[in-house]
Formats: sequence, structure tokens, C-alpha cells
Amino acid sequence: MSSRRERFHPPFCPRPSCNFHHNPRGWRFKRIGFYERRAAPTRIQRFLCLHCSRSFSSQTFHPSYWLRRPDLLPILFQRTLACSANRQIARELGVAPSSISRQLERLGRHCLLFQELHRPRGPIRETLVIDGFETFEFSQYHPVHFHVAVGARSHFFYAFTDSELRRKGRMTDHQKKTRARQESRFGRPDPQSIEKEMAELIQSVAREPQPLRIHSDEHPAYPRALHRLRGFEIEHHVTSSRKPRTPANPMFPVNLLDLLIRHGGANHKRETIAFSKRRQSAAERLAILQVWRNFVKPFSERRRDASPGQRLGLVSRRLSVADVLRRRLFATRVELPERVARYYRREIRTRRIRNGRSHQLAYAF
Repeated sequence: MSSRRERFHPPFCPRPSCNFHHNPRGWRFKRIGFYERRAAPTRIQRFLCLHCSRSFSSQTFHPSYWLRRPDLLPILFQRTLACSANRQIARELGVAPSSISRQLERLGRHCLLFQELHRPRGPIRETLVIDGFETFEFSQYHPVHFHVAVGARSHFFYAFTDSELRRKGRMTDHQKKTRARQESRFGRPDPQSIEKEMAELIQSVAREPQPLRIHSDEHPAYPRALHRLRGFEIEHHVTSSRKPRTPANPMFPVNLLDLLIRHGGANHKRETIAFSKRRQSAAERLAILQVWRNFVKPFSERRRDASPGQRLGLVSRRLSVADVLRRRLFATRVELPERVARYYRREIRTRRIRNGRSHQLAYAF
């Protein structure tokens, strides 16, 4: 293991300010010894960029850079998909819950970049099935709607966005007063949020105006969302929510994704104490599931066949978790759409949390 790390050849300068960060052509570096650490591998090669005179190591290019427990990342990737809550994982691994939260943040950011690097380029060649699933953040007075787009043929999970909702449904007088008191203090969600976010979801999937064929249920905001899209030629088909949710249902790809999200995510169970305190954290967990669904999970569990990413020709084989975490991805080298960039910078705010932690680390961005 140690000799393999010694032969590591850095592909570019990791400093964003260096001229050779984006284009390594003509880049020169030299090896400047090693440093020792407790975690394996214990001997890490160091390098010096001969242009910006900044030093770095082989660990700089690994997803576990600056982690005392680099062994946790692949374990966490699997545990978040196995309906485990953060404190359950912390008890099992013998670490602090805050360590689990921070490493999940890192995993979520890594998966956002991984998805963007491997997403389909060019026109969308299949029907898109769009829908949303409802969950909540902080408390049941703050519902959240996550909008998702799935390929009808490939079952590829293209993208997601989120909307704040106002609590609705049957409430007692006390609950109505509590909702009114909270809305007067923290504000009321935008009533057009679903319409706006669904339009942004379609634009994040189809980056350029193009003909699209879209299936959805009878949600009244969806036609208004599609009407917002300028330059798109959209053929919109609607399926009743009362139709049996079998594979013959045109909405089956997105219904199946909804089942996988609720089955694998402890924070999205109907009745749970593992709900996300911030929808930013829920989005990071959803990004992990997105990469797993698209590149790791087979299309059919029984047949163990190709992944959705394979069916679209994005990868040549089903990837393992080790493949996903093989190398660190740099946000400064990936062009992110604005919504994904906001998720990456942790800028999605929860009204009840005044100072939610954002991602502003200079060398870890």
C-alpha cells in the first residue's frame, strides 16, 4: 500500500489560484519527502508545485483528505442507504454524532460533483417522469417537497430540487395558533414555490431548450411550471394518482424512486424521529442516494443487470462504492448549475435555524 502511494503522480496543482489547476499541460512538480500519520497508509508522499511554490500531498487528491477516520466514508455511504439514522451509525462505529454529520456533508458534496461529472450530455433522448415526495425539516410545521426527474426507460435519477411548504391538512385549534405564531416570526413559504422549483428542475435536466416528453400526475402546479419554460417544445402527459402503481403505470419509474428513498432513508419515513433538522442535510443524503441509484445499484435486483448509468452509456460497468470514492473531486474544476452550487456551498436555509453551517473552507472547497 505504501509503495503504491509513493508512485502516485498528481494530475494537476490542487491550488485553485495556480495557473496549472485547470490545465496541467506543462505543469512541473517535485517530491519533497513524506509525513507520518496514524491512519493507514501511515506514510504519505509530499509534493511541491514548482510554479506556485505551494506544497501538497497525495492525500490531497483523496476524498478522505484531512480526516482522522478515513475508513468511515465507504461505511457511511452504505449506512445512509440502509435506513440508519446518524446517532445509530455513531453508536455502531464508536464515534461522535457530529463526526457522522460532518462526514455525511462531505459525502453529499462529493456525490453532487460526481453526478454532475457523469450526467448525460446533449439532448434528453427519453421521456422524463416528474413528481415529488413530501417530507419535513426541523418539525412537522415545516413540510418540504422534493421534486425529482427520472428517465422513463433507463430509470436514471436526473436531478432534484426542493420547495418549502406551508403546513396543511387537519389541525387542532392549538396547532393552527402555533402555525400562525411561527409564520409571524419566521415568515411564510412562497405559495408559488412548487411551480418555480419544478421549472428549475426541468432546466437543470435539459440545459438547453429542446423538445421534451414529460409524464406527471395531476398536480395543478406542474402545467404552470412547464409554461414558465421558454423555448422548450413540451409534450405533457398526465396520469391519475389513483391509477394502480404497477409497472404498467407510466409513473412507475418515479413511484419506484419514491419507494427507494423512503425505504432507504431513515429521515423520510412517514413516522420517524430521525427527520432532517435542515433540508440542506436532506439534500446531501439525497445526493448520495442519487449516485448509488444511477451508478451502483443494478436496474433489477433479481437479475443483477446494468445500472441506469450503464443503460444510458455513461459508464461501461456497474460501479462499486470504492469506484465512487476513488479520487477527490474539486468543485473549482466542475462547472455546477446554480442550484447544485447552492447545495454544495450549503446555502439552503432552514427558517427555524438562524445560523446554519455553510461550506466556506478555503482549502477544502
